[in-house]
Amino acid sequence: MIEITNLTKGFGSVKALDNVTCRIDSGCVFGMVGANGAGKSTLLRLLAGVYVPDDGTVTLDGEQIYDNPAAKERIMFSPDTMRLVGAGASLRRMADFYAASYKKFSYEKFTQLSKLFGLDPKMNIRAMSKGMTKQSQTILTLSCGADVILFDETFDGLDPVARNVAKKLLYREVCDNGTTVIVTSHSLRELEDFADQLAMLYKGKIVLQSDVEGLKTRLFKVQLAFEQEHTREDFTQLDLLSFTKNGKVINLIIRSDREQAEAILNGMDPVFMEVLPLSLEEVFTYEMDTLGYKFSEIM
Repeated sequence: MIEITNLTKGFGSVKALDNVTCRIDSGCVFGMVGANGAGKSTLLRLLAGVYVPDDGTVTLDGEQIYDNPAAKERIMFSPDTMRLVGAGASLRRMADFYAASYKKFSYEKFTQLSKLFGLDPKMNIRAMSKGMTKQSQTILTLSCGADVILFDETFDGLDPVARNVAKKLLYREVCDNGTTVIVTSHSLRELEDFADQLAMLYKGKIVLQSDVEGLKTRLFKVQLAFEQEHTREDFTQLDLLSFTKNGKVINLIIRSDREQAEAILNGMDPVFMEVLPLSLEEVFTYEMDTLGYKFSEIM
């Protein structure tokens, strides 16, 4: 388990992270979303032990990560851009580089994944396209056998087929090995069908954190119609986030237990009622509005 407590990090006059606190359970996919400059990459580098916190702590199973080789060996960080590439370095040479740092590095898995993505281990990485470079990072990262995998903008540059393959491989690591996968993205759609938990960062703070299933089940849309006239004041038993009316058709956005809400609405004797799911982006939009933020400004 990763615990982040009152974590603060600044660069000169810029505060990249401001008193961040959260817990990330083992064996899950934890997504972090936010616009550029929200603090996502800085948080990953603190989790990887690349940066030392200005204040606060970040621990892995109770141990500080910074300046702790034993803890760092359990963590694999895949940055948004592969920078540790010498002139003429091939994918195979990079594998040897990582194997020197990670005792659990598997050349067998490296070979299997290279074939799966259709990459030649002898190919010069600098001659690869952006998509191929991202695939190479995925191959190297998964071959290290780390307990915690940190991916910065995991799917950026991958085509849809490679993106789905990468998601399935990461899921397999979580399910088979109990690996904790932490990924960042500026797109909620990328993480909607992938993450177990989500945190939204804005100006160095976590403004919303929740499990995805909980987010999508406690907020939902209801479309219904009545023979008699109804106004918003008739639905005070429900936690309404939105009320719109078009003729006799009423649309509600509700935060509630779904079965309880349906029972209340059925008790009002509608002539028509349909419960509709919300996309994750719609859920975040309404949640942000409730918290006093504009989703469009954050993302």
